[in-house]
Amino acid sequence: MNMRKLVPLLLLVISLIYASNSQAQTTADTQLVAAIAKIKAIDNHAHPLRYVAPGEKPDDEFDALPLDAIGPIPLPVRLNSGNLEFVGAWRELYGYKHDDMSEAHVRDLLQTKQRLAAEQGERFPVWALDQLGIETMFANRVAMGRGLTTPRFRWVSFVDALLFPLSNEAAKKSNPDYRGFYPGEERLLKRYLASVGLKALPATLDAYLAKVVTATLEAEKRDGAIAVKFEAAYLRKLDFEEADIVSARRIYSRYARGGEPSSADYKTLQDFIFHHIALESGRLGLAVHIHAIDGVGAFYKQSGSNPVLLESVFNDPSLRKTNFVIIHGGYPFTKETAAMISKPNVYADFSGQTFLIYPRELSEVLRNWLEAYPDKILFGTDAFSFGPEVDWPEVAWLSNTSARQALALALTGMMNDHEITRTQAMDLARRVLRDNAVKLYKLDAK
Repeated sequence: MNMRKLVPLLLLVISLIYASNSQAQTTADTQLVAAIAKIKAIDNHAHPLRYVAPGEKPDDEFDALPLDAIGPIPLPVRLNSGNLEFVGAWRELYGYKHDDMSEAHVRDLLQTKQRLAAEQGERFPVWALDQLGIETMFANRVAMGRGLTTPRFRWVSFVDALLFPLSNEAAKKSNPDYRGFYPGEERLLKRYLASVGLKALPATLDAYLAKVVTATLEAEKRDGAIAVKFEAAYLRKLDFEEADIVSARRIYSRYARGGEPSSADYKTLQDFIFHHIALESGRLGLAVHIHAIDGVGAFYKQSGSNPVLLESVFNDPSLRKTNFVIIHGGYPFTKETAAMISKPNVYADFSGQTFLIYPRELSEVLRNWLEAYPDKILFGTDAFSFGPEVDWPEVAWLSNTSARQALALALTGMMNDHEITRTQAMDLARRVLRDNAVKLYKLDAK
């Protein structure tokens, strides 16, 4: 056959192969979907609400930085309260019979939810996990509460407040979002001081580290914390660097009783305290969770949450006994996250991506990670409440459903490309949804 006839034939074959592969990966393998649906997952990141009886004060400890502190914010499409995907959640969780969100139908839904909450009482949070097929949910909260009981719920505490013991007035002036968020951290630091019997900051940095920072971490460990959480990207860039103790001591001593440090000096102190928290967390067996995603807020600095900014932390030999988890997988910097989880003590979950993007795009993120470091990937929902209509179980449902769909799509593509067998696909699915977390946190596996 001459080349003039061969080239068109080869192009035809290539196009047919491409079309075949595209079609094969458009729909997930049905057997794989069914098997993935049965896996009892471990949710690495969520904000569930504690049980609140009628007439009691609403739960306000589900986050150290509640978003209402910065006023109304635009939400991505899938988190809009009018997203019809939530109808699917209402059907599966509460037996909703309709295809719409009409006012009358939603009013009936709320009555159903209120009746169910009254029937379940303090067991409602556990009931929600049962409906979702989630074995254990890591609750990111200031403190736990009624209904959020071990082993179904495990505590992840917030430690950002410990980073900011000095005046934060300059930061508040520099960014409207900071102006909304910093007061919450200042209140939490006062709470931590009170819990260790102090009314004011110790005079020296060494005393602050011992009597406040380490004492707080040890108390949270005793109270059941499994990890600590930094939301620092909402308050500064994640560029935590090595800082020497002499400079940190000087800065703390000069401003602990008043005055305003320069931004450079304050950063040096924050960097040093971060290292201390990470080091002590490793000693105590607490994983360190770090928020890294295209966060909300009109003045959020997306570039400040790029996981690459943490490279010096991840490369620090003194912190190799501390396990770090990049929460939300650094989206949209997911390729950078793939590079960072090459470090022996760095992991990533894909919570938040589960409702920011649709399963197709999420499957591409997961496939990239799965093909490199499958033992470093953790499932998470980032479930939180938008109010009585779209509460944390509905957001958990959306994330849980999207995550399993995306995982099935990614693994189907890998199977179709002969990278893995069906048996290996099922093993990977189980690792992502639960086994990696069991190993990392030394959980009792079922």
